Amino acid sequence: MTESEQPAAGWRRFVPWDGPAGRGDLAVLGAILAVVAFGLALRPVKPFLIASQPVLLAFLTGDLTAVGAAAAFARIGEADLWLVVVAGAFGMVKFDWLTWWTGRRWGLGIIKMFTTSERAVRFAGRAKDLKPWTLRAAVLLAALPGVPTAVVYAMAGWAGMRLLTFLTLDLVGAAVITTLLAAIGYKAGQDAVDLVLLIDKYATAASLTLLATAALLPLLKRLLNRRTR
Repeated sequence: MTESEQPAAGWRRFVPWDGPAGRGDLAVLGAILAVVAFGLALRPVKPFLIASQPVLLAFLTGDLTAVGAAAAFARIGEADLWLVVVAGAFGMVKFDWLTWWTGRRWGLGIIKMFTTSERAVRFAGRAKDLKPWTLRAAVLLAALPGVPTAVVYAMAGWAGMRLLTFLTLDLVGAAVITTLLAAIGYKAGQDAVDLVLLIDKYATAASLTLLATAALLPLLKRLLNRRTR
């Protein structure tokens, strides 16, 4: 192996594809980076939206906390409960097709990057041998807390599940979860709204703290590394 080939071989440990990257690989990678950038851009405004526009926040992020807050506002007549469920379910699934696509494109390569669990990797390695109903049930239940959703969705793509089937099952599972959370938030009502408004009161300080922390962490790491050296 030549010196120029050695770095390339080393970099392959950090990418899910084999050999040179094709246009399809770069397209998927670009989509992933765009989703990551979208999530980072939303972080500073979350404390504001959860009190002023919780339904919009649920739509944009699929955050279960936002769903609960929006349902609490629905209890006092500030939103429609059905809209809360629809916005939350859509928010949860809107980018899941991309994870399905990574599985279809990269197979076990991307699954190994999604998880460090050997058990999960071994299970994912049998994705193509699973009975269709087993994989469908996994996608349906993937929205439950504690389930490695990215692994399950990538498995579905790798195993050849049709995109329409995947999206249908994914949406049904998300709708069930958001309905349960909306019911809890709706029952909490005014108490939950008061808590959200209290968060909004300190939203500016929270956002500035997050931004300052994000900016200072790299500097602190550099200082610590210099002292260690």
